[in-house]
Amino acid sequence: MNHVPAIRVLITYMYPLVYKIVRSNVTRHGMEEDLVQTVMTKVFKSLNQFSGRVPFKHWVSRIAVNACVNLIRYEKSRPEVRMADLSEQEALVVEALAASEEGLDARLGFAARDLVQHLVVCLRPKERLLIRLIYLEGFTIQEASDATGLKPGAIAVGISRARIKMRARHAILLKGNDR
Repeated sequence: MNHVPAIRVLITYMYPLVYKIVRSNVTRHGMEEDLVQTVMTKVFKSLNQFSGRVPFKHWVSRIAVNACVNLIRYEKSRPEVRMADLSEQEALVVEALAASEEGLDARLGFAARDLVQHLVVCLRPKERLLIRLIYLEGFTIQEASDATGLKPGAIAVGISRARIKMRARHAILLKGNDR
């Protein structure tokens, strides 16, 4: 039996979703493709375990999320975020936030997203995952619950704690900027 065309169709269908999840959860760039391949291999090896009780995309998302969580757990270093670590544009975002109660200038939008990426790296793996799923990927709490297996209440609490930690990290950056 030749299953190659079916495999190609499945890869073409699932690759964007898996890549998006991996890209948003892996902090060291350059290893995304390896993790995507690992996830796709796990999907193919586990196809016989797919029960059909949840949508296929949710099932694949959960495999991808779990692979990302496992990778994050193995990351030993938890880098501190310092002003010196930020790009010039990211430093401008911190200064703009410190100087104004209003929103950011639209020109700083991409730098603001990069700054959030720096702040997210300092979170625990589960908190990092939840922030990325909800705020960067646009999942609803229920979709995040389906993807992670966590209860919606646990997701809401985790997001709240993560935002508090991110605010504290941001405050440390602002203090460092005053020196």
